[in-house]
Amino acid sequence: MSDYATLVATLNRCAERAREETLTLGQVLDSIEEAAFAFICIIMALPFLQPLTLGPLSVIGGLTFAALGWQLFRGHPTPMLPERARNTVIGHKTWDVLIGICLKILGLCRRFTKPRYSYWVTGEKGRQISGLTIMAGGLLMAIPAFGLPFNNLIPALAIFFVCVAELEQDGLMVFVAFGWLIATVLYFIVAFALVWFLGEEALSFFR
Repeated sequence: MSDYATLVATLNRCAERAREETLTLGQVLDSIEEAAFAFICIIMALPFLQPLTLGPLSVIGGLTFAALGWQLFRGHPTPMLPERARNTVIGHKTWDVLIGICLKILGLCRRFTKPRYSYWVTGEKGRQISGLTIMAGGLLMAIPAFGLPFNNLIPALAIFFVCVAELEQDGLMVFVAFGWLIATVLYFIVAFALVWFLGEEALSFFR
């Protein structure tokens, strides 16, 4: 199901089905099989792909990403969500929007992605790499750095690109995701060091 054409056809069928009958989140995720992790992570990453901090939502979202990454690493075929979440019925208009956004993003990404370095995105090893990357991005996003700009954006980009790598079978995008993870770590180190330095300077000023 990681094949782009198959995924697009399945998502379009889900959108049409939602217009005729009630369709739950669990049914859609089951329909797209192993691509469900990439699909739900891309949709979840969208609100974080902006420079402003989202406060506590960053922690909640980050921990959710970490849980999904751990499930993928352990080999779960589809995301294991609480039964209440799986049974959530989403209206066809919302499905049209969500599926439409995902298809537009994938269509855009196809301009610069292609199947290559398949070792990094196929088989058990590829699944584990994707799972660990999503989990690492989620844990970095969950760091309570409220008020710090870009604390959501940079790890969200790592999650986004590893999902694109899986869907497009493009191992090069895995290295792009690794780059964003490294950038996130460096950004937090510099930001916290700067805060510590300014704090020390402020304390010495009042002594």
